[in-house]
Amino acid sequence: MIFRQEHTSTQPAPEYPQSPSRAPEPRQGRGTGFLFTLATLFSVAALAGTYYFFVRTTTGQYIDESALVEAVALHGTAGKAATKLLDWLPVVSLLISAVVVLIVTVVKRRWSAAGIALAACVGANVATQILKNISPDRPYRGIETLELNSLPSGHTTLAASAAAAVFLMVSPRWRPMAGFLGGSFAVATGVSTLINQWHRPADVVAAFLVVAAFMLPAGWLVIRTGPRWNEWDGYGRFWASARLWLALPLVAGLAAAAVAVFSLLSVAAGTGLETNTAHYFWAGTALIVISGYLATVGCVWLFGHAARRRHAPGR
Repeated sequence: MIFRQEHTSTQPAPEYPQSPSRAPEPRQGRGTGFLFTLATLFSVAALAGTYYFFVRTTTGQYIDESALVEAVALHGTAGKAATKLLDWLPVVSLLISAVVVLIVTVVKRRWSAAGIALAACVGANVATQILKNISPDRPYRGIETLELNSLPSGHTTLAASAAAAVFLMVSPRWRPMAGFLGGSFAVATGVSTLINQWHRPADVVAAFLVVAAFMLPAGWLVIRTGPRWNEWDGYGRFWASARLWLALPLVAGLAAAAVAVFSLLSVAAGTGLETNTAHYFWAGTALIVISGYLATVGCVWLFGHAARRRHAPGR
């Protein structure tokens, strides 16, 4: 009698298939909440510092007012172009942002993100008008200037907040390009208000900071409430998320910083150029460019860091 030994298979039976291996869950950047909080507090502190230096001190008033006075000399062709931009700005800003936000909301069903972005946009513009009215007027420091407070710039707040709303609504792979284009639009608006003699440079910088103070917490909420669509593969995986969109504002900001340093050093005591306010105009313009593009680079990096990475084992 022959006994055959049955060999048991170590492979699972067909009716009991192995569960597929789970892909590693995308991870968010470390310290996201802390970084957003720190950036928000920095924006508020910088806003207070901007107001104190450029409104309450003699040096700040002189630099700010000199830039505004020199803008009169450039109010030719550039002034006409700036006036047209500012006349169309409310309609253009609201139309572009409304169309983009509406399309993204309906197609991608990002209803909560749309509500958060809209609330932050309205809050920034309302806060700007409140600050204009409750901030003390400019004290007399020996500088001939309009005493009424014009800080922050309402036109710049509108442009920057509209651009920021679009930035919050698009997916992470589109944000680097959206940040650069929106930041450029806001910077162009700020420079136009200076050329058109509507606002001083500090008014524009303050507007950028007001928008940042509202949009940063809103951005954190958007990422927390929409973790599934706030994912990407990192820089360079898509043309709109190429590092070029970070390099462009960074180079523009550094170039503007060089212009500002050269302009202010040119009017330093003892050079004989103290009364030439053309240098103050270029320094004021450079200050707008620096602050606008610095905010752009910071926001693009921060939101890119906070978004979940699909195919990156290490963060």
